[in-house]
Order: sequence, then C-alpha cells, then structure tokens
Amino acid sequence: MCPPFLLSKSLASFPSNGEYNPNMNPEAQELLKKALALPEKERADLAGDVLKSLDDTVDVNAEAAWQEEILRRLDEVRSGIATTTPWDEVRQKGQQLLHER
Repeated sequence: MCPPFLLSKSLASFPSNGEYNPNMNPEAQELLKKALALPEKERADLAGDVLKSLDDTVDVNAEAAWQEEILRRLDEVRSGIATTTPWDEVRQKGQQLLHER
C-alpha cells in the first residue's frame, strides 16, 4: 500500500484545472478526481488496491529484498555517502520535467 504521507503531499502538486494527467482519457480523469476527493485513509487504501491489481505475480523474496535495500540506503545516508533532497525540490523538478515533454 502507498504510504498515506505520500498521497497527502502529492495532492498539493495537482493542478486546479482538473488536468491531472494529459495522457488519461476523460473517464479516467474523472475517476481520479473523485478518488482524490476521498479522505486520506480511503485514498491510501484505494491506491494500494489499484497497485495490487497491476501485478498478479507474487515474489516471495521481495519483502526481504526491500528490507535489505532500505537498510543499505539508510546506512549510506547516515554515513554521508548519499545525500537527501527535500520533497518540495523533488516535486518541483518532476513537474518541470513533465512540462518539458
């Protein structure tokens, strides 16, 4: 399931004109608009269910692999090998890249 904090932060990046994704057909855009109007918990549950529907294969080693990856990345940040970028900068860069398409 997508963490709720990601969903709530990402809502601020959606434009007010209703054009969430120009590649979506109008029906999908309307569905997204309704989904975004749901309370945070329901949005998170819905997002998790939609993501689950995209991949019906189960990798039994995936959870362990992700835990290893998380620990590796955490070690890199703590040791100074890797640096972090504030969410606002990442969102702004993502929006810039999307608008350049």
